[in-house]
Amino acid sequence: MDTNTDPLDALPDAVAAEAFRRLVRHLQHRHDAQNIDLMGLSGFCRNCLADWIRDAGFEGDKLAARELIHGMPQEEWKATRQTPATDEQLARMEASIAKNRVD
Repeated sequence: MDTNTDPLDALPDAVAAEAFRRLVRHLQHRHDAQNIDLMGLSGFCRNCLADWIRDAGFEGDKLAARELIHGMPQEEWKATRQTPATDEQLARMEASIAKNRVD
């Protein structure tokens, strides 16, 4: 038995794609979950998802990827959904991002 196989790699692409779409739609609905808070808790946010779809082969540019994930242009998202970050949120985000680093 190959112990180096990640079980996620065995997940059918259609299942993974449906789960991804559900996650994105959930985040589009829950705009009260601010990106800064997502970053502080998990080290990723909507913008990261946009970067990841580009890394996976999405042919659009950064703004097109973010529009796809946000469900609207990024500038509209910022104007209608994003709240100013507090010093505490920024500090939590920095600490969380530090955990993402792989040496």
